[in-house]
Amino acid sequence: MAEDLRVLIVDDDFHVARLHAAYVDSVAGFMALAPAGSVSQALQAIHSLRPDLVLLDVYLPDGSGLDLLGQLDVDGIMLTAASDAQSIKVAFRRGALGYMLKPFTAESLSQQLRSYARYRRILAQQTAVDQTTIERAKRSLIPGDVAPAAKPRSATEAAVLESLVPGEQYSAAEVAERVGVSRATAQRYLSSLADDGAVEIQLRYGSTGRPEHRYGVPG
Repeated sequence: MAEDLRVLIVDDDFHVARLHAAYVDSVAGFMALAPAGSVSQALQAIHSLRPDLVLLDVYLPDGSGLDLLGQLDVDGIMLTAASDAQSIKVAFRRGALGYMLKPFTAESLSQQLRSYARYRRILAQQTAVDQTTIERAKRSLIPGDVAPAAKPRSATEAAVLESLVPGEQYSAAEVAERVGVSRATAQRYLSSLADDGAVEIQLRYGSTGRPEHRYGVPG
C-alpha cells in the first residue's frame, strides 16, 4: 500500500488547526502532521518533517503565509479568510495549487485533497507527458471537474468497474477476487478509475492497524 501523503497545517489559531488536522486525517491516503502556528515554526517543520503538502493561512503572527509560500519547494494550498483579489492573485502567482476560504466544511477540504491526490497520481504515471495529460492534471486540481476518460476502457478496467455494486464499498483484495486478477492489478485499475472520478475512495477503521482503503461507485 502506498504511503499516506503527509500534510502540514500552518495556522496560528490552535483550535482551527486541530479541526483542520482532523479533517485531513479523515481523508483516505492523507495524514496530518503536528500543526505549525507561525512562519518560523513552519520553516522548521518543513525542514525536519518533509511534508508532501502544506495548507497555509495568509495571516500569521510573524509574517505572511503568502511570503512563506514563495519560499517553499513543496506543494501548497491556501486555507484562509483573506478574500481580497490581490491575495488570491499573489497566491496563484507564487504557486498555490488551490485557495479555500474559511470557514469550510470537512467535505469541501476532503474534495480538495482528493483532487490533489488525483493530480499527483496522474503525473506520477509517466516520466514524460503530452499536452493532454498536462490539461488532465490541471483539471484534476478543481474538485468536481474531472473529465471523462479520453480513451476507451480496457477489458480489465471495465471488469473492475463493473464488479463494484453501487452503494457498496470494497477493498482492493475483494475486487481482485471478484474480477480474478492480482491485488496489485486491481489496485492499479482502481487508482486509474479514481483519477477519472469513476470510483470513490473512503476509509474504514478497524480495531487495530492502519485504516483500510475502500472503493466504490456512487449509489
